[in-house]
Amino acid sequence: MNQPIDVDLPHNLGKDEARRRIANNIHKLEQHIPGGAQVQSGWSGDQLNLDIAAMGQSVTATIDVLESKVHLKVLLPGMLGMFGGLIQSALQSKGHVLLEDHTK
Repeated sequence: MNQPIDVDLPHNLGKDEARRRIANNIHKLEQHIPGGAQVQSGWSGDQLNLDIAAMGQSVTATIDVLESKVHLKVLLPGMLGMFGGLIQSALQSKGHVLLEDHTK
């Protein structure tokens, strides 16, 4: 059974700018997952769908880009569910990395 984690990251960038920044930064996600990971991503409108393979587990996630927040939903399978609190805390504290602007 999958355990869902939901995290909101508020921003004042507007939907288009937040989407642009996430698209520019998503490749860095692999660097923030212990033990390495393979990340596949694809956009469907303003939702980024992610398939993450790490530590022998497959995790699915979505990032919904809204006008004043980004909503992350991660579905943790089986044993990873035991680390749900840790993962949620990490997303809340480091999720802002997705919204950084490195083009300037």
